[in-house]
Amino acid sequence: MSDFVVRLAGLTRSFEQGGVKIDVLRGVDLDIRPGEIVALLGPSGSGKSTMLQAIGLLEGGFGGRIEIGGVEASALSGDARTSLRRDHLGFVYQFHHLLPDFSAIENVVLPQLVAGKSAAEAQARAKDLLVSLGLDKRLDHRPSQLSGGEQQRVAVARALANRPQLVLADEPTGNLDEATADMVLGQFLRLVRGQGSAALIATHNERLALAMDRVVRLHDGHLT
Repeated sequence: MSDFVVRLAGLTRSFEQGGVKIDVLRGVDLDIRPGEIVALLGPSGSGKSTMLQAIGLLEGGFGGRIEIGGVEASALSGDARTSLRRDHLGFVYQFHHLLPDFSAIENVVLPQLVAGKSAAEAQARAKDLLVSLGLDKRLDHRPSQLSGGEQQRVAVARALANRPQLVLADEPTGNLDEATADMVLGQFLRLVRGQGSAALIATHNERLALAMDRVVRLHDGHLT
């Protein structure tokens, strides 16, 4: 097993806008160890989401090296990248992206079925996670019937359902008021630590970042 959940070496990403080349990432290096929770700080537009998309193997066009669990991701076929993402990564976004026609528990069951778990196992795991997040009375509610904080807690449960090595979170409490954000983040960190996953959490909130194990800052395309 690798000593690192993720290793970035010389990660670059550029875009062209109006005939002008814009360098968003200019050689990012980062190592995250198993179980480590890292805050990624930076203002809006600094490239935090771009960096998470790279680690999440969600799009191409990146230079440099990305290793997930010791596997060099850029050398993999499309299907192998999909499998690596499914088996080792979990995602939480600023907006919950729950499936609107499915209940809370069904939203947490589905990714487990895709990963090959039995229906009974997936149902039990989903219920345990949602109950631990205080949603025991909301299991059968659809997203439209949930508050913003409840929706995001379901999204957290979904991200953790398959016990990923690494959870990537992009401003996971950005749409919530301060009190709800603190509550959701606290529950998120408790569950992540409890199952031994690592996490990289992008935020521009310095106060929330203090709850993490380590803080890195993205500035002018580089990490400090």
